[in-house]
Amino acid sequence: MPTFFTLFSIKDLIDILLVATLLFYLYRTMKDSGSLDIFVGVLAFVVAWVVMYKIMDMRLIGTIMDKFIDIGLFILVILFQDEIKRFLTELGSRRGLKLFEKLFKSKAEVEEEKKWILPVVYACMNMAKSKTGALIVVQQTIPLIDYERTGDMINADINSRLIENIFFKNSPLHDGALIIAGNKIMSAGCILPVSHDTSIPRYLGLRHRSAKGIAQATDAIAIVVSEETGRISYAHKGELHLNLSNTDLEHALSALVEND
Repeated sequence: MPTFFTLFSIKDLIDILLVATLLFYLYRTMKDSGSLDIFVGVLAFVVAWVVMYKIMDMRLIGTIMDKFIDIGLFILVILFQDEIKRFLTELGSRRGLKLFEKLFKSKAEVEEEKKWILPVVYACMNMAKSKTGALIVVQQTIPLIDYERTGDMINADINSRLIENIFFKNSPLHDGALIIAGNKIMSAGCILPVSHDTSIPRYLGLRHRSAKGIAQATDAIAIVVSEETGRISYAHKGELHLNLSNTDLEHALSALVEND
């Protein structure tokens, strides 16, 4: 009589590991995007359908739920269209290959990637003192071209004075976001997606919600200077970190660039 171990092959182990990896990735993606409750609700519905219809053979409720399952794919595409787009974008951006390449980068190359940090921190420090509102987005592995096109293209070297001038209160570009990519200021006055996460404190304004929105939609780093308080914050991978000092901001950005 065959035992469990004779029936369980390496292929089954690989199958289980792949499913576990997929579920973990889905969980992390939904958590970063603020859609975890919806994801858990969908998962609970599927589990209930399997138990009632497939195991307990409750035909009436099972048939009703079965109809929902039939159109479930289209519903999921509508509910999670942003998350699906992010998954495909990450897949197309060759994130895994870039992480592999990072292992072989020299110290000089790593320092070059961090070149933007000091000018940005210095500009944020000055804008915080004058309570000048600012929203700076730094591209990581996922391209931000679609967001760059919503603003005015600049394509200039990173300079703290240029950043401060862009966000000067009388500047026509001060209300939008500034996007940095490849150690260049690519665009300013850009429009970003706004997060509707209810966990965001009510006293925070549109800049903070936009920072979290872009951090949920991509892996970018979004830095905010509050116009009301002058406090500095940043968002990354769906998390909002508030009230940082200049030193805290510099250390946080350096760690993100090294570890991302």
